[in-house]
Amino acid sequence: MNAGVTSERVYDALKRQLLGGSVPPGERLEPKKLAVLLASSVTPVRDALHRLTGEQIVEMRTAEGFHLPLVTEPGLRELIWWNGELLRFALKRWTERPNAVSLSIGAASYADSVRMLFSAVASMSGHPVLRGEIEAVSDRLNAARIAEAHGAVNADEEITALAWTLEMGDVRALILRVAAFHRRRLALVPAIVEAIYRRD
Repeated sequence: MNAGVTSERVYDALKRQLLGGSVPPGERLEPKKLAVLLASSVTPVRDALHRLTGEQIVEMRTAEGFHLPLVTEPGLRELIWWNGELLRFALKRWTERPNAVSLSIGAASYADSVRMLFSAVASMSGHPVLRGEIEAVSDRLNAARIAEAHGAVNADEEITALAWTLEMGDVRALILRVAAFHRRRLALVPAIVEAIYRRD
């Protein structure tokens, strides 16, 4: 296996693990331990950690190494607000009624369903950079969405309604639903942060 393939495999596996919610916020990420876990040498792990630092999924603290960032209420509020703003911007870039979109969210987890929906919204804006920004924010919100799935009232119904509105291509209704989705998440921030740190 060449170095490029190994690096990409390690990056993908490490990113999946960190976004999956099994590593608590603030946890120190030891390259040597991760290398053993990922059946790799340390160099691809360090490269992946640096790449994930650039994506703001990991943070590097001076003289302390790599850590998973802490989740705070102000930080989470900022991310949720920014996600809503990006999506509103993307929706306003739709110059004509899009063709009907079909999404298979039934078998996906709540966090994956939200990611698919918002990625589809971004795709229809016709701006690849905007789509990349929305997907990057989805990465950073993934742990919150995993925690949120257990506490958000009627989350499944809300996702179904969003998906239906997107499939119909009703941009005006979708703008209203996306805004309402983010208002509800902002109200849930204290409960989401508590759920992230609660280890049952």
